Amino acid sequence: MYERVPHITLKSIANNAEIDVIWERWQKKLEPLREKLNKALRESWQEWEIPREAGGHWPDEAKQLHARWRQARIAQQQEIDASIAAKADYEYLYDKPHEDKRKTRVAGPFTVESLSPHRMPALDENDELLDRGGVEGPGFVETILEQLKVSGVQQAHKEDKIEFSALTPRPGRFVCAEGRYAAGNPQHPKERRAGIFIGPEFGTVSRSDLVLAAQEAADAGFDALIACVFNYEAPAAEFDKLGPVPVLKARMNADLHMAGDLKNTGRGNLFVVFGEPDIEIREAEVGRIQVEIRGVDVFHPNSGEVRSDGPEGIACWFIDTDYTEESFS
Repeated sequence: MYERVPHITLKSIANNAEIDVIWERWQKKLEPLREKLNKALRESWQEWEIPREAGGHWPDEAKQLHARWRQARIAQQQEIDASIAAKADYEYLYDKPHEDKRKTRVAGPFTVESLSPHRMPALDENDELLDRGGVEGPGFVETILEQLKVSGVQQAHKEDKIEFSALTPRPGRFVCAEGRYAAGNPQHPKERRAGIFIGPEFGTVSRSDLVLAAQEAADAGFDALIACVFNYEAPAAEFDKLGPVPVLKARMNADLHMAGDLKNTGRGNLFVVFGEPDIEIREAEVGRIQVEIRGVDVFHPNSGEVRSDGPEGIACWFIDTDYTEESFS
């Protein structure tokens, strides 16, 4: 329970019909007093011209009439103010709660904030990106899709690069675009469909976000899900497949933060798929461990399969000696 005060607005005053009723009722008392006061002082004052204080040289009769007029005028204004306050809306004072002595307060006011796990492009009735008419540049998602169409998705081996023949927005909840790429025999390629999931411009993506996106991709009949994200939470690195739908986790280059300032040159690896290596941990001497890297799983777009490579298939790897399980890199 919070304290509240009247929130008086011009609209509430204008719509309060009771004010006119109060004013007319009091005018029946004020007008005779004003006329008698003018007669006693030989003046022709209007209501707003009557002084607040009686003159010292006034006769006693005029002073008494003035006192009665002022008392009635104050009463009129007080009744109008009370009507305005009664008819006005109330505003709660959230910083002034009514204290309950029977309960113990363990925390002050706080807010919960989060970054959206995905963003949706603005689409028209034909599921096409809205034409902003040059008023403002493309948004974050539109820029990512433009760069993705030009750059493609690079993997460990150059021959496994995914190049899109078409990339169109899709009004999904998590899968915001559909990409088409050629697979199979180069002489007789087969077209495959990939759902595109784009993470937030600032923030990380969790495993649950990838699971929901993969479920949507599976329901839509996509052959694969490509997640384009700046940062992944640690548990997300262990999720690479949902049923028959492989999940490719592509890390976006930090240059993409430049949005509209980044030109579609097609140079550089803006989207690179990484995989979690298969490792075995052995105990060594006291206080030390030995890690053997057996290999890494790589997605092959031509066959649509995930193939395991040995350590020689890893282009570069790092060991973080102070891993906090808060990010994967």
